[in-house]
This record gives sequence, structure tokens and C-alpha cells, in this order.
Amino acid sequence: MKRIILVLVISGCSFAQTAEDVALQLESTLRSYETFQADFEQFYYSSTITTPLHEKGKVFFKKPTLMRWEYKEPEEKIFLIKDDIFWDYNKEEELLTKYNLSNEEHNVEVISLLSGRVGILDTYAVEFSPFPTDHMKAKQIKLTPKDEDYADTFLLLEVDDKTWQIHKIISFDWAGNKTEIHFSKFKKNISFSRGTFELRVPPDTEIIEN
Repeated sequence: MKRIILVLVISGCSFAQTAEDVALQLESTLRSYETFQADFEQFYYSSTITTPLHEKGKVFFKKPTLMRWEYKEPEEKIFLIKDDIFWDYNKEEELLTKYNLSNEEHNVEVISLLSGRVGILDTYAVEFSPFPTDHMKAKQIKLTPKDEDYADTFLLLEVDDKTWQIHKIISFDWAGNKTEIHFSKFKKNISFSRGTFELRVPPDTEIIEN
């Protein structure tokens, strides 16, 4: 008796989503924003300190390259990115430091990602990488730089599988330090006041330019 094998091709059948699919969808979403605003919580885990530094604030972004990180707790600080200059203002220390953004490689990576300027698949090797979370249906991917000079660093991203907004960014540097940023109350394509991306400091502020 001859055995007959039937192969069925079903139109519209959904295939498993790859890590690259998630990265492309995220990139498309980020590039669709002209502006956004969000609350954030940041945890910095040092390889030499047992208790992480926990900070809170708001972040504001406007295309093409304007970004303001406004820290409220435990102390007031402002990180302003404007005209490829990074402004670091600490109110308590009465200190303003200014330097070229290209010298702050960690900040450049996170900022380029959030602004949608970076081609994720061109810049990173992408794979799924689960880590502990309260968002059980979120997509979690790992981005490892293709540039061999930065191969010992990587990013973990947690992305909402419906809105494709970033819940969390976790970065690891070459020394084993970890920075974890959680986003909430996300608002996109909103109008900002004229002074949002200006920085005015008291006249007695010490200014250091690198």
C-alpha cells in the first residue's frame, strides 16, 4: 500500500516573532515620536557598593537631539543634551559641568536609542534574553554592540508588546556596573514650553568645561 502524504499551506498563518522583529518594531515606534515625556526611576548598581543608588525624575525629548533628564529625588540634578553638548547641573553642589557628548559613551548609547537615531540591527546583535519583571507579557531583548571595542558591554530592553514603548533599559559597562531605568506615565507627541530645553543656573554656580 502506498502512503500518501499531504502538505497543507495555510494562508495567513502567524509565525513566531523573532528578536529582530521586536527590535524593528521598537525602532519604528521610536522614530514615529516627535516628542515624548515620561517619569523614570533609575537604579545604579556599582560593583564596589552593595546598596544601589535610587533616583527619580522626568525625561523630556524633542527631535532631533534635544533631551532633558530632570532628577527630583534624592537630590535635584539636570542633565541637558543640546547642540551635541552634555550639560550636567547639580543644584546642591552648585556645579555645572559641560562636555562634548561624544565623550560620554554610555549616555550617547541610551540617548541614541531613545531618539530612534540608531539602526538597531545595524548596530547590535539582537537576541531574546528573559530577566525578572512585573510585566509578564512584555518582550525582552538583549542588544550587544557589533563594534568589537564595546563587545564587553550590552543593553537589556523590556518592551510593551502592544504599544511598543520601552518599560525598562538595563545597561552593563565593562567594569560590571549596572544602570537600570524604569519608565512610566509615557506621553508622546505633546507640546513643551519654550524653556524646557533651556538651562538657567544661579550666577554663583561653578562652571567646568571639558
